[in-house]
Amino acid sequence: MISNSYGEFFRITTFGESHGEGVGVVIDNCVAGLELSVDDIQYELNRRKPGQSKVSTMRQEDDKAEILSGVFEGKTTGTPIAILVRNNNQRSKDYDDIKDLFRPGHADFTYFKKYGIRDYRGGGRSSARETIGRVASGAVAKKILKKLGIDIFAYTIQIGNVRAENFNRDFIEENPVRTADEKAYPLMEQAIMEAKMAQDSIGGIIEVCIKNMPVGIGEPIFDRLNARLAYGILSIPAVKGIEFGAGFKVAEMKGSENNDEITPDGFLSNNAGGTLGGISSGQDIVFRFAVKPTSSITIPKNTVDIYNKPQQIITKGRHDPCVAPRAVVIAEAMAAITLVDMIMIHHGRQII
Repeated sequence: MISNSYGEFFRITTFGESHGEGVGVVIDNCVAGLELSVDDIQYELNRRKPGQSKVSTMRQEDDKAEILSGVFEGKTTGTPIAILVRNNNQRSKDYDDIKDLFRPGHADFTYFKKYGIRDYRGGGRSSARETIGRVASGAVAKKILKKLGIDIFAYTIQIGNVRAENFNRDFIEENPVRTADEKAYPLMEQAIMEAKMAQDSIGGIIEVCIKNMPVGIGEPIFDRLNARLAYGILSIPAVKGIEFGAGFKVAEMKGSENNDEITPDGFLSNNAGGTLGGISSGQDIVFRFAVKPTSSITIPKNTVDIYNKPQQIITKGRHDPCVAPRAVVIAEAMAAITLVDMIMIHHGRQII
């Protein structure tokens, strides 16, 4: 069996494969009485869907959401919400030549060794297309958080060696890289396009900010809020590292620099990134995570086949030259799902 579920109270279970009939999610224990429509879910899916710009995959999918259960007359009923998105633009033949080969950087090798079955059609269950279910359920979680006044947004802060230095939130959804830096954007786009033209790929870093968090959310010791957020983010395909607040820079700091001093009017800094002892402090929760370069590239690479014979491989198909722009949306979804779950754990099932 594969671990397909996430969350304790607000629990999601995703299903489907990238080249199967469809993908989707079942949401358990959503609050009753929440106004919810297909349009709410579709808005987030449209932000994530492929084929939006030259810096993403050219696979064309409408990613139309269907709500199968859990909503009646525009409101959630408290029963499981099932959401389905059908696959309409698969090209499984792109993978015929490599059906017995393991793609470097992908989960082909480990899935085969674990389960003894080779679904070579675009990675099957390990494909990033599985994240559609996360984004759909994240749309529901975001609606709940909005009622609580909690605001989540993410943006690209680095592509390759190009680092953002400025911040304009309004610019994030106005550019395909989803950076908040208008000056860095053309350089980021250029870095992606240069990798694409070289039949290669490139990595990036995304920052997530959560505003208006109440104090006290998070459970000691092993269910710290930052630990649960890290768990959710690290479950996203291609994520290779995460840091909160000052992050790895704390290794260079003195305690006198790192400690966030407290006054009657609040904290003087936020090196901790919004949690203390794994419990929300009321400050902004801020974290960053790194995504690796897309593994599917047409540059020949060494590998082995299912018989452990040495081979060379070229991965054909339609792939993102950089996954960071679309990972922004997935990160927001996973953060929202985690927060709703942790708030429900803190307060009980009905939180709005």
